[in-house]
Amino acid sequence: MGPFMSPFDNLLCMLLGISFTVWFTLLLVFIIVPAIFGVSFGIRKLYMKSLLKVFEWATLRMERGAKEKNHHLYKPYVNGIIAKEPTSLEEELKALRRRCSSCGLAGSSPSSSSSTSTGPSPSSSEFAMSDIFYFCRRGVESIVDDEVTKRFSAEDLESWNLLTRSNYNFQHISTRLTVLWGVGVVIRYCFLLPLRLTLAITGVTLLVVFTTIIGFLPNGRMKNFLSEKVHLMCYRICVRALTAIITYHHSENKPKNGGICVANHTSPIDVIILASDGCYAMVGQIHGGLMGVIQRSMVKACPHIWFERSEVKDRHLVAKRLSDHVEDKSKLPILIFPEGTCINNTSVMMFKKGSFEIASTIYPVAIKYDPRFGDAFWNSSKFGMVNYLLRMMSSWAIVCSVWYLPPMNRQEGEDAVQFANRVKAAIARQGGLVDLLWDGGLKRSKVKDTFKEEQQKLYSKILVGTHEDRSRS
Repeated sequence: MGPFMSPFDNLLCMLLGISFTVWFTLLLVFIIVPAIFGVSFGIRKLYMKSLLKVFEWATLRMERGAKEKNHHLYKPYVNGIIAKEPTSLEEELKALRRRCSSCGLAGSSPSSSSSTSTGPSPSSSEFAMSDIFYFCRRGVESIVDDEVTKRFSAEDLESWNLLTRSNYNFQHISTRLTVLWGVGVVIRYCFLLPLRLTLAITGVTLLVVFTTIIGFLPNGRMKNFLSEKVHLMCYRICVRALTAIITYHHSENKPKNGGICVANHTSPIDVIILASDGCYAMVGQIHGGLMGVIQRSMVKACPHIWFERSEVKDRHLVAKRLSDHVEDKSKLPILIFPEGTCINNTSVMMFKKGSFEIASTIYPVAIKYDPRFGDAFWNSSKFGMVNYLLRMMSSWAIVCSVWYLPPMNRQEGEDAVQFANRVKAAIARQGGLVDLLWDGGLKRSKVKDTFKEEQQKLYSKILVGTHEDRSRS
């Protein structure tokens, strides 16, 4: 081989150089610079509308093809398999006893069986054998239609978004539909994925470099100003790395310094979604590897709250660190996800009471993703972080709505649990989510004995209360 490159090699290097220059210029002009100034050209919204038309055509074509071939289409049960009405335990027991009494099956306790014809109604007896049927029915319903476990798996779609992982009806319907799906695979993996990886690397690199540099500046207004601008710029670049299309509502209610922002939790990218519209102080455990590098650089420029692994379980230490932060009105609002785990974008589960014990204003935020473009839910028991992020970057887009709710304060005579439930109910109502009392920790652990004891106490109160009423009469 000669010391000089052949003309073909020179041409190849020149073409690669031109391609790289054009690629980086397009990124800089159409994505990075608009992200720095918070400007959008409307390209993503046009892209979203085009995708909706393609999805609608693909779904109609799939349904028509299945009808022609007499195939059964899977339709997810959005509201559950069993229709349930919101009634209390006491009301259901009374109704059941009344029905059983009319059929002569009340089966009341021996002490009251001799007076069933002239004594009190079945609804006021101490115990009725028919109560057993209620608990058996509820147990079977919980097994058949478990409203808790299904919150930890991906949400089913009624339409098909040309992702094989999003609909059970995917099969060969027609050549045109299969070709369209193949074109989608090429677009997502050969164009969108490299573009998004480039943007993600750019955003994370700029975040680490700039926050490290800002960390050398003395504390003051200039440092806080630069830190906020750098965080916003880098988070907006990362948002574009997911082709995220976010609609923010009621921005006048955005969290203010010295407060605590709480939101429902679907995905790790919830942080990026919220932080691209305003700066927050993050709370979390110190990690190693790349995440640790990012955390150490961020805390140099902004007072984030990171805990060592041994400190996380120390509730008093955590509460003190949070209290000290919110007492300083010059510091950024704290961002917390009280559920403590990711839920599949259909419901809100129990909020941990820790952040509601602090005497501070709570700023609720509701986040709702549109699953038609990509499933944002992170099933941590099934996918690792890297696998999950690759799935996000190979989806069509991340589309979501964010609602800033009016600030809420703890009322007189209200404990932390009641306050947490009131905030949770407001978030669920605004986001169109199901409000559940169950603990999200059930994803990895068994039901606590306290939950069982609560149901037992509720039933015993009905019996004891009925007995006392009858004694007074």
